[in-house]
Amino acid sequence: MDEAHRTDAVRTLRLLADETRLHLLWHLRDAERSVNDLGRLVGRPSPAVSQHLAKLRLGGLVRTRREGTSIYYRLATDHVRELVEDVVAHAQHLEEER
Repeated sequence: MDEAHRTDAVRTLRLLADETRLHLLWHLRDAERSVNDLGRLVGRPSPAVSQHLAKLRLGGLVRTRREGTSIYYRLATDHVRELVEDVVAHAQHLEEER
């Protein structure tokens, strides 16, 4: 693994290391959603959700679609979906081992 790939991998893991961002990505696994929908699902105010989504977008983990005045978010790739599901499955496995 070269330095650029290492740097990108660490950047992605740092984005996933935040509980709210991981929760947002979890809710985007199967459907695109608006900021308001995501805020209700994760129990956070829309401005906070927007800030987290902006970081995820800059990190290449989510994409957007505008419809009128609404912006909808979705996972950027199937790889992101697999990564999120694998991280959660790993956490569940750790819990089972305890």
